[in-house]
Amino acid sequence: MHETKRLLIRPYMTEDLPFLESLVSDPRVVRYIGNGKPRTKEGARLFFNWNLSHISGDQRLGLQVLIEKETGKPIGHAGLVPQEVDGVMELEIGYWIAPDYWGRGFATEAASAFRDIAPALDNKRIIALIYPDNIASCKVAEKLGMQVWKTIERHNKKVLVYAKENTPPN
Repeated sequence: MHETKRLLIRPYMTEDLPFLESLVSDPRVVRYIGNGKPRTKEGARLFFNWNLSHISGDQRLGLQVLIEKETGKPIGHAGLVPQEVDGVMELEIGYWIAPDYWGRGFATEAASAFRDIAPALDNKRIIALIYPDNIASCKVAEKLGMQVWKTIERHNKKVLVYAKENTPPN
């Protein structure tokens, strides 16, 4: 488990499935993720299993639940996931926040925690795949010290690849 000033960050558990369903089925949350379409309960379960497949190899990987310390409620998830870009496996930092918690700095706080552990994973860099019109996520990536590295196409849409070179831990 990780901890920040306002968040407890832990791996997903089966009892988190209803929360995950609420995130992946909300059109506001998924608007800029993947194909931009909400998922069904079955889609949420598939996403849950996909995420667990990353965590099973390394507890530092996978999207993890963000719990607001003040209320004890889940407010989103963040983490590091393998992502293929132009035939190369990269390490992506992802962050999804429930709409009730937007604009309060939670995405930056959570993503910063994962940015800080990424160098220990021996990756050359971390990336973030962001649709250009997702201004809030672009700002989070910039606060993490990331810059636009290149543009790719996903789901027939232009996607910005933000990147930050990792400096190995001393």
